[in-house]
Amino acid sequence: MTASPLPQGSYRLVALIVASAFFMEQLDSTIIATALPAMAESLGADPVRMNFAMTAYVLSLAVFIPLSGKVADRFGTRNTFRAAIALFVLSSILCGLAQNLPWLIGARLLQGASGALMVPVGRLVLLRSVEKSQLVAAMSWVLFPAMVGPAIGPLIGGFLTTYLSWHWIFYINVPIGLAGIVMVTRHIPNVPSDGPTAPLDYIGFVLSGACLASLVVGLENLGHGGARSTAFLLLAAAAGCAALYRWHSRRHPAPLLDFSLMRIPTFHVALTGGLLYRVAYGGFPFLMPLMLQLGFGLSAAESGAITFASAVGGLVMKAISRPFLRAFGYRNVLIWNGLLSATMLALCGAFRPSWSVVAIYLLLLIGGFVRSLHMNAYGTIVYADIPQARMSAATALASINQQISMALGVGLSALVLDLSRYALGHEQVQLSDFSVAFVAMGLLGVVAVGLCRRLPGDAGAEMSGHRGKRV
Repeated sequence: MTASPLPQGSYRLVALIVASAFFMEQLDSTIIATALPAMAESLGADPVRMNFAMTAYVLSLAVFIPLSGKVADRFGTRNTFRAAIALFVLSSILCGLAQNLPWLIGARLLQGASGALMVPVGRLVLLRSVEKSQLVAAMSWVLFPAMVGPAIGPLIGGFLTTYLSWHWIFYINVPIGLAGIVMVTRHIPNVPSDGPTAPLDYIGFVLSGACLASLVVGLENLGHGGARSTAFLLLAAAAGCAALYRWHSRRHPAPLLDFSLMRIPTFHVALTGGLLYRVAYGGFPFLMPLMLQLGFGLSAAESGAITFASAVGGLVMKAISRPFLRAFGYRNVLIWNGLLSATMLALCGAFRPSWSVVAIYLLLLIGGFVRSLHMNAYGTIVYADIPQARMSAATALASINQQISMALGVGLSALVLDLSRYALGHEQVQLSDFSVAFVAMGLLGVVAVGLCRRLPGDAGAEMSGHRGKRV
């Protein structure tokens, strides 16, 4: 696809359409969080085991995202986008009709596959049409739903589950999706490839998909006493697939995932540090609603309303993230704000029913504030030094990184809960198990900060406007 700047009005409208699709996609990654106890009772499953329904969705997103560029090049952006939304609506209906956990997991896999085609195509249109000096402002429209969607998912899911039924957390996508199909048809250009495209790397797709699936499912099973032997086999398979993919990618003329981009310092730090940070916070939408319901005895609606405080903090930060980056630069923000963000995450483990609601709201508000700044920083600096010709490959890797981190975050959180419950001799998960999980995820966020120290002081200066010294 040839890069051609969009008119000012068209750019904003396309950005809003893409943001709306991204919001719907990200909302569904966590909207079931507050509904898990009710869904578990309805489907006859363990509430902690219901995390498979969350990870199946984000895992499918990660596996199928690399195909989005190839499909869009062949069929055009509008056709791909529109078909993906239609499939998302269909899979949402199937989720709502689920009668058991395997049915729900299968429908969530289909939902994730359709979501994988929606956002990368739209985001690529913006990346190829907006100057780097305006990228922070432009991408904030697309990145903000990535933070707000998972944050308000528990609020919407809790309300629908409490006052209607859990089935409506999926049916709500139907009117939104139908409206999206109309908007895409009217306002998204159907840009085909302007030349021959490289053939799809089928071997790379199979190897990368097998690696991601084995890694996530293996991690999920690691905490289950009877499934640990299977878990170790799956983790070994993931390592083997990763080694085979590395060997394959060095010999393929157009590998599905171009890891040679990791030689670019800002991309390398943003991807590795961003992965650890997003894994740390990826468990938040899973842990917090469960803790408030199982540990505090709150309803789905009440737990969702409390969790929503973090989204409010994100709304405030959206308007001022660019001035923060201009004043302090990417390196300082990623280091110092990263430490504050990790601390706020770990402090969630100290919440107890005896705490005042105001204190809990305040801490979640601050946590959402600093998390929004961090997400925006990671989400933009990753493209700071990427040549325009390699933007598509960079988008694929960055999108997979974002999605797999959510799956790993939920899986790791569930693993820590299981291990803590086993070590402390709890028959059912207790508040102390949630405390262990939140502290563990906070420590992971601290590790991410160490990687950000490798950035020079003027990293991403073209986007942020900060003129710091190279260190």
